[in-house]
Amino acid sequence: MASLTFISSPELAPPGGSYSVAVATGDLVFCAGGIAVDRSGAVVGDTVAEQTAKVIDNLEIALKEAGSSLDRVVKTLCFLVDIDDFPEFNRAYAEKFGAHRPARSTVAVAGLVKGALVEIECVAVR
Repeated sequence: MASLTFISSPELAPPGGSYSVAVATGDLVFCAGGIAVDRSGAVVGDTVAEQTAKVIDNLEIALKEAGSSLDRVVKTLCFLVDIDDFPEFNRAYAEKFGAHRPARSTVAVAGLVKGALVEIECVAVR
């Protein structure tokens, strides 16, 4: 059985439940769905674009801790409270990922914890 490494960082808020920020196994890193929070766990950003940028910044920190990076992300799963925010979300997402284009699914949800507007999880290669 492959070993598991549970990823955390002092730069990130601790998980708000019984899960890990990320788990690495072999050449893969699985990042839990994250919302736009600072180290204290407070939601930051009033717009979908601001929150999207913060979520991706947090994913980047977790990936770095695991020995990976944004340009090694192969898949994201994105959740929006309002699907009408997709164009704004997509612009902010594209700005953070640059020319890298991982596979992506984006779905609308009824709500997210702490009143967040966006949540993103990802899988990356180390």
